[in-house]
Amino acid sequence: MNPLDQVAFLEMRNITKTFPGVRALDGVSFDLQKGELHALVGENGAGKSTLMKILGGVYPYPEYGGEILIEGQVQRFGSVNDAAQAGIAVIYQELSLVKEMSVGENIFLGREPRTLGVIRWEELYRRARQLLDDLHLAIDPHTPIHNLGIGQQQLIEIAKALSHNARILVLDEPTAALTGAEVETLFGIIHKLRARGVGMVYISHKLEEVFRICNRLTVLRDGQTVGTRPTSELTEAQVIAQMVGREVGDIFPAVHHAQGDVVFEAKNVCVNDPNVPGKSLVKNVSFAVRRGEVLGIAGLMGAGRSDLLMAIFGAHAGRFSGEIRIAGHAARIAGPADAIGLGIGFVTEDRKRFGLVLDQTVLNNMTLASLKRISGRFITNVDAEAAACESAAKELHVKARSVFAIAGTLSGGNQQKVVLAKWLLTKPRVLFLDEPTRGIDVGAKQEIYSEINRLAKSGIAIVLVSSELPEILGLSDRVLVLHEGRVTGEFTRAEATPEKVMACATGRALAA
Repeated sequence: MNPLDQVAFLEMRNITKTFPGVRALDGVSFDLQKGELHALVGENGAGKSTLMKILGGVYPYPEYGGEILIEGQVQRFGSVNDAAQAGIAVIYQELSLVKEMSVGENIFLGREPRTLGVIRWEELYRRARQLLDDLHLAIDPHTPIHNLGIGQQQLIEIAKALSHNARILVLDEPTAALTGAEVETLFGIIHKLRARGVGMVYISHKLEEVFRICNRLTVLRDGQTVGTRPTSELTEAQVIAQMVGREVGDIFPAVHHAQGDVVFEAKNVCVNDPNVPGKSLVKNVSFAVRRGEVLGIAGLMGAGRSDLLMAIFGAHAGRFSGEIRIAGHAARIAGPADAIGLGIGFVTEDRKRFGLVLDQTVLNNMTLASLKRISGRFITNVDAEAAACESAAKELHVKARSVFAIAGTLSGGNQQKVVLAKWLLTKPRVLFLDEPTRGIDVGAKQEIYSEINRLAKSGIAIVLVSSELPEILGLSDRVLVLHEGRVTGEFTRAEATPEKVMACATGRALAA
């Protein structure tokens, strides 16, 4: 019998969830079979995360309406532990690892093997090693988490979930921070889990992945179920139309950016690794960007792209050397305040860690870097702040009840728009964008792309870092490629091709 024809292993029936003033879920139904990979897609704010938080016990019964059934039995989870006891593991996009602890300690945190209260360390690391070997992860369980890259941390999070013998695994944007090789490792793990009968919910904005590995696909829009169908019966265009409620045209329309004089120049930038003495993260990188130009910086994870921008902005822990010139004049940047004063804005890769104060309002976040300019040096003018923020929110289509809503309650895409608005309110001459569309749905991506083009047309010099090659090729006037901290290629928009960029990103161009 086809496993997809069996009675559902997991059923979520007519789920409703209301927050103050917002109905986040309105009669959503979803089901999952054993050994199935079922994609859950939709724009940010569609209700995907809320639905999975209900499944994972974050929102306990009876704070929601509807029913959850596992193997036909009604489940009423009062906590995350209740859901875990039922075999449900949710791996959220925001990782929950303790950075100061080792891989093994994180995997068995709170469940350490003990004798008379004393942890049996040898057994803990033996079991961790066995689990990592089973997943073909070549990572030493004694390694501190902070020594691993974001991609490896993601895989450790998955290993931690599987150590609970989960029967239902929810993966929320699991490949957002993974390299190509790590993605293939993850897919290998997924195929193994399917063979064992583990049912998985796969949340991703990368539709090419969804169509490659998922059996079925459910679309949510505005808190409601649009439909569920086998991926074999759908096309990407159909799914996007269901997600956004409209047909989506060309993602990267041809735009001509009229370029002016050089606004920003970096020469011979070097950055040392603060954790590994003698190791260089960036090695003699030089580049310039003109008024109205979009300079794309491509490269694989670990190439030094983010380290380069963080160091220039004065926010990197490693030692920095090099020369910075703004509009032809030498500039000294000792910290972010200096960079902001020189007209540099920076939308960082990790918006929750470096871009936002999540427990503060949208207004406070938007004006954080420009308060003196908007509100005055000595007295806070709330009316002026509110007017500036409301204008920015309207221009960027931020979906929030008001500018006084708490930033942490917004969807990922709207949080990213708040970060962008924060820097636009500083009136920057140069804008660094590091992974500006990571974890953002198709509709929100197009809005960000349009905004990038608008900003370039207005004369802002933009430096764009992205792991998505189509973004780099579709938005950039020039492309700079890094490999292991060095520049390995530079192309005009007309010269840049996926093959050329990837050859330089993998270091093959070095031998040419």
